Amino acid sequence: PCAVHLDPIEKKPLYHFRPESASFSIATTGCNLRCLNCQNWEISQAKPHEVRHRELFPEDAVNAARQAGCHSIAYTYSEPVTFYEYMLDTAQAARGAGLRNLLISNGYINRPPLLDLCRAIDAANINLKAYSDAVYRKLNGGRLAPVLAALKTLHDQGVHLEITNLVVPTYVDDEELVRRMCAWILKEVGPDHPLHFLRFQPLYKLDRLPPTPVSTLARFREIALSEGIRYAYVGNVPGEGEDTLCASCGTALLRRRGFTVTSNVLRDAHCPSCGAVLARS
Repeated sequence: PCAVHLDPIEKKPLYHFRPESASFSIATTGCNLRCLNCQNWEISQAKPHEVRHRELFPEDAVNAARQAGCHSIAYTYSEPVTFYEYMLDTAQAARGAGLRNLLISNGYINRPPLLDLCRAIDAANINLKAYSDAVYRKLNGGRLAPVLAALKTLHDQGVHLEITNLVVPTYVDDEELVRRMCAWILKEVGPDHPLHFLRFQPLYKLDRLPPTPVSTLARFREIALSEGIRYAYVGNVPGEGEDTLCASCGTALLRRRGFTVTSNVLRDAHCPSCGAVLARS
């Protein structure tokens, strides 16, 4: 790996899976997309010999995660599909040691290897770039259909799933796209998977664009909730749309500030007010 860090699980972002736990996060170089807006382009768009690495075989990664007191190992930062074999070997070793495994990915993967991975992965956050094949081709150098297929596979295999949508101005900031995306999510995987609208920052090849207006992110969250998504969040904007509310009675179950949980009133994943279960916690 070229990146090894200890992260709060909320940074992935995973809001409904083992909140407040620490995740041992690793990445190598490489990606199977070419996003103009890449936030980690220094490693995702680099060749292996262009960055510094450390030696960390799967068993060593597991031992390091346990020594650090982490609950999970996250395959993240760049695209884990490009280091699939290393990820799978590490995930299998982690499972044997009682650790959870987190896939933080663009979801651009064929079904057979994803099915194999689902046997070792506990939770995933998939970056659904846009509900538009044209935008995928222009902005990311890929196609939409494989990502939608991966979301359905993860859902069908019972992997805890959360979805991220990075709202890039002039490319993805379209209310109609958001409504169509929510309609697909509701029809194909249901209303309980958390949906995160993240703020874009001008980096890499789109450094001329402004950051996403907070009002746009708040509006998209409102649209998702009104369309029937039960848990919608705003990301990369501390203090805006971060709290988890009970879908039944509206009680604030988890309050957050950035990647920090400031209040957690859940009782064994149940709402203390009405007893409803927090979906997929």
